[in-house]
Amino acid sequence: MEWFMQALRKYAVFSGRARRKEYWFFMLFSVLISIALMVLDTSIGLATDGGIYLGFYLLFSLAILLPSLAVAVRRLHDGDRTGWWVLIGFVPLIGALVLLVFMVQDGTRGDNQYGPDPKAAG
Repeated sequence: MEWFMQALRKYAVFSGRARRKEYWFFMLFSVLISIALMVLDTSIGLATDGGIYLGFYLLFSLAILLPSLAVAVRRLHDGDRTGWWVLIGFVPLIGALVLLVFMVQDGTRGDNQYGPDPKAAG
């Protein structure tokens, strides 16, 4: 949970680098919270028959949109890639696979153009 909170504290920080641990724990807790909120929305009647969630899930999704983007950009920076690579996610299927490969790869060792090695600091 600490890694999730750390990413939230850097709400709109697009500079610097993020370790794999920071990115993947943020994604894990985001998905778990989203699932819980979808169940809550369904149980109190805030979900439509078409699977559209208009309550807490929607609010949570909007609230973490910017930190999700920021942590993804910082993760790309850790691999010495520009944050603009996040846009490849808009390419159906292939874009998501490319991003997945980038996100699971180990970051560059030592300092790079985006900042110091986050593994060395922590």
